[in-house]
Amino acid sequence: MNKLGSVKVGGTNPVRIMGIINTSPESFYKKSIKTKKNEIVDAIRKMDQDGADFVDIGGMSTAPYLSTLVSEKIEKKRIIEAIKIIQKVSNLPISVDTCRASVAKQTLEYGVEIINDISGLKYDKNMLKVIKEFQPSLILSAFSKKTVSGNLLRETKELLKHSLQLAKSAGVPTKKIVLDPAIGFFRKSGKGQFFTKINSDWVKRDLLILQNLKSIKLGLPIMVSVSNKSFIGKLLKKNHSDRIYGSLAAELFSVINGADVIRTHNVGQIKDALVIAERLAQKKTGKAYNTS
Repeated sequence: MNKLGSVKVGGTNPVRIMGIINTSPESFYKKSIKTKKNEIVDAIRKMDQDGADFVDIGGMSTAPYLSTLVSEKIEKKRIIEAIKIIQKVSNLPISVDTCRASVAKQTLEYGVEIINDISGLKYDKNMLKVIKEFQPSLILSAFSKKTVSGNLLRETKELLKHSLQLAKSAGVPTKKIVLDPAIGFFRKSGKGQFFTKINSDWVKRDLLILQNLKSIKLGLPIMVSVSNKSFIGKLLKKNHSDRIYGSLAAELFSVINGADVIRTHNVGQIKDALVIAERLAQKKTGKAYNTS
């Protein structure tokens, strides 16, 4: 039985929802940015009310097409301030979106249960030491510092396998690991440091992955984060503020194709959509899937 923090994921468990709070003013989706205490309190209470299972806090934007690098000190300060606020008003398990060891270490000392590393433990050479010490639950994304070419479905799977091996080397059991195929983070070029370079069409890559999620699961739960992502804007020719319906469609499609966790800006909307979709998807016995 796999868990993220205290929450069971994968298998026969309901699809879990991870809400997003960005404390970074430079983040691409401005509606997700919460920098003031009252904004964070209102956002977390709304997520609780709407049915989120966890909250993911980011302190630095990692959008590949933006130059948004901030110091570790700033990233740390933003995230820890948010953690303190959230812990006073909510019991939602907290995930921290970082690939920096010092940020992960300090947030884990504040009781964070989950580290969401978009580099799959490959960016910071000190991250494995921190993970070995604290043994948190992990979300591991497909990532490479080198250009990836060839069959991107196979290569994504291999990158995830490598991250899984790194986690195992740090003593983290597979039951505490969820995989992420890194939708939006495979690009031909970018201004940031946190993407995997490819020489082919990145929109086609993302669509290919979403169409074949079950083939890259490696026997583990998989998380998909497609909310307001670039491929949706590219296909619909719409900016970030007009991508909610495209996001919901992509999220539901991901669930049908095997996603166990949805990381989203739209907690209430996807929760409603999942309740109806799961109620309609009857088992052969005629018994509805658990929607609790």
